[in-house]
Amino acid sequence: MGKAPGPVSAWVGLGSNLDRPRQQLERAFVGLARLPGTRLVARSPLYHSPPMGPPDQPDYVNAVAMLETGLDPHRLLAALQEIETAHGRRRERRWGPRTLDLDLLLYGDRVIRTPELTVPHPGLTRRAFVLYPLRDLAPDLMVPGAGPVRGLADACADPAVVPLRESGSDGGKEPTRL
Repeated sequence: MGKAPGPVSAWVGLGSNLDRPRQQLERAFVGLARLPGTRLVARSPLYHSPPMGPPDQPDYVNAVAMLETGLDPHRLLAALQEIETAHGRRRERRWGPRTLDLDLLLYGDRVIRTPELTVPHPGLTRRAFVLYPLRDLAPDLMVPGAGPVRGLADACADPAVVPLRESGSDGGKEPTRL
């Protein structure tokens, strides 16, 4: 475990709803770009979305990053979890509030089912807050076993998931919608 046979396109979902969510995502993009054997190829616009889990938490800021990586999927997952920990992530409540959530959505065209990792990410095809930013980057990307991102995003319409303005600071408050 450690290195993939060659560079692989990996897609990572980012989310935050605590401690200045926009800044958490901006710092996370920097962390992703610094991973060994990995290059940050593209990043989506930021999106505002309501919480998927318990409603007694702030709204989220979400995005997607495309990486080219030489790390194998399990090492990449471990590196993502290290970035989460560096951002103060604590796993206290399922779908609860978090400073940073990094999900490995896709790893090339591989389907992975291990106790530690499931790729494609199990919720990918049902979550507009992931599909919309993914569609911004790669609308024709094929999700193994599910089809193209564009069709998945269109079928998962959610008017509550909206792009954020690029300028401005959330200041720890509700994100500014377009």
